[in-house]
Amino acid sequence: MNERTIALDLLKIKAVFLRPDEPFTWASGIKSPIYCDNRLTLSDPEVRHDVEHGFAELVAREYPDAEVLMGTSTAGIAHAAITAYIMGLPMGYVRSGAKDHGRNNRIEGKLEKGQKVVVIEDLISTGGSSIEVVEALREAGAEVLGIASIFTYNMKKSVERLAEANVKNVSLSNFDVLIAAAAEEGYIAPADVERLKRFRDNPSDEGWRNA
Repeated sequence: MNERTIALDLLKIKAVFLRPDEPFTWASGIKSPIYCDNRLTLSDPEVRHDVEHGFAELVAREYPDAEVLMGTSTAGIAHAAITAYIMGLPMGYVRSGAKDHGRNNRIEGKLEKGQKVVVIEDLISTGGSSIEVVEALREAGAEVLGIASIFTYNMKKSVERLAEANVKNVSLSNFDVLIAAAAEEGYIAPADVERLKRFRDNPSDEGWRNA
């Protein structure tokens, strides 16, 4: 499954929506020309097929020694389950925090120390939450081979964070591929491509809006 196919899938179902002239406001207050909700991929059978088989191909290619898939809570759980079914692998998921009842688990599903794990994630933005999941798995004794994600913004902050944490990420598609496809297919004007790249390089600087 190539990156452009996934990018067009995301644009078609508005899982990724580009609006450079009327930017969205993130919780941080940053004005963003892009909105991403990859949960929508689960609602479209054709796109879901592309994403899950894309994940299976990616894991087999990039992480051939994978023994367990672990989804991030909550967005990565369904993707991990479907991909694990396709590949015949066990799966589980990692909570954002430990439960406050029962066995106080943070990791759900069977995980043996030393098992080789791939984390299934829907979106990489700054990378912080994904790294927390990897660290939780490492603390539990897993050997984390890396992350497989649907989409990444390719932001400098996330690239640096992942490198510092020694975490590999491979995405089915990414910001640069998506905006190029969006311009080619008429979702945005060709002139918007450079504006969007400026946002990617420095989201905190609103100068991209007037570029």
